[in-house]
Amino acid sequence: MSALPSLFELDPTMSAPVGPLGIVAMQGCEELGAAINRWLLRWRGEAEAKDTALFTIPGFERENFLVDVHCPRFSNGEGKGMIRETVRGYDIYILIDVGAYNCTYEMYGRQAMMSPDDHYQDLKRIIAAIGGKARRINVIMPMLYEGRQHRRTSRESLDCAMMLQELTSLGVSNIITFDAHDNRVQNAIPFSGFESVMPSYQIMKALLRTEKDLHIDRDHMMIISPDEGALDRNIFYASVLGLDLGFFYKRRDYTRVVNGRNPIIKHEYLGDSVEGKDVFVSDDMISSGESSLDLAREMKKRKANRVFISATFPYFTNGLDAFNQAYEEGIITKVISTNLTYRTPELRAAPWYAEADMSKFMAYIIATLNHDKSLSMLLNPYNRIKTLLDKYNREQAESGLRLI
Repeated sequence: MSALPSLFELDPTMSAPVGPLGIVAMQGCEELGAAINRWLLRWRGEAEAKDTALFTIPGFERENFLVDVHCPRFSNGEGKGMIRETVRGYDIYILIDVGAYNCTYEMYGRQAMMSPDDHYQDLKRIIAAIGGKARRINVIMPMLYEGRQHRRTSRESLDCAMMLQELTSLGVSNIITFDAHDNRVQNAIPFSGFESVMPSYQIMKALLRTEKDLHIDRDHMMIISPDEGALDRNIFYASVLGLDLGFFYKRRDYTRVVNGRNPIIKHEYLGDSVEGKDVFVSDDMISSGESSLDLAREMKKRKANRVFISATFPYFTNGLDAFNQAYEEGIITKVISTNLTYRTPELRAAPWYAEADMSKFMAYIIATLNHDKSLSMLLNPYNRIKTLLDKYNREQAESGLRLI
């Protein structure tokens, strides 16, 4: 593990916090919240030695930044939010995973899985339980609720925009999400804080950690965008890694709607030959995984070497069987994703799966916002990826895996 930085190494002019820090890890976020809490506690230990003024702020000396909250349910499924300790004057960060379908509650004697709607309602309950006593409320929602319902194509609801406006009306100052399906949803709240953070550095770090024999140059590797919606993130990877970019576009049947979307008829490829090259594909999510596997098969038909797929959110709504089979057939080599949403134990144990831990990065974001500092350095990972790549190439040269 690399040397642990302090808050002061992030910003030598680190000022006093906006308020005592409190982290609310909603149901389904307990593991991630605990990891973020550990990072912040370790950094606080270094901060105390350098600035005693921080330690004298009420609430800063707490043994745990996590706030004890509970959302119990009545037998008919109705719920309420409860906060079991004071949050008066605190700078509160509510961490919520609306995709944590492993969470359940009892309704009419049966176990019901929590849907994104259930998680969102619990979020509003906790905000209501705070009752205006906190100095500031920030919501960290890695998977943006209703993020795929971000624009109208017919007479239909605009759920994501309504959600953002509702949260700001409840007193939320900042909304932090990761890899929003469409950043333009922030236009719904032009006077409030909204950041869509990309996990590009962490995903690249996970790839280089698991694959030690990559030759990241134009002769051996290409970046492929799976569709027009993912073009920006793949252009970024191609630019920072110095690789060529290929592009797929999806021909859809707009006369039918299956599982809430128009089914894909065929993937059409535009770009240079991928023959003999490793291929890296980046997208925001893997839902059923059908389009990802179709793309991987198209790459293999064009004689690509290895196919690496990255996605911020690993839903796998249809299970893992298709991916297990594709791995056994050599269609895919690795799927790299984050721990920003729920992953089943089977997924985490799969030989083709690699995980990018986002807890340290999220702790950086919370610490920076808590001290009312700019996020600019954290939001642009270009220099960090360049440094990571240089280190990777040096290690390859030292081990003899790379020709000089």
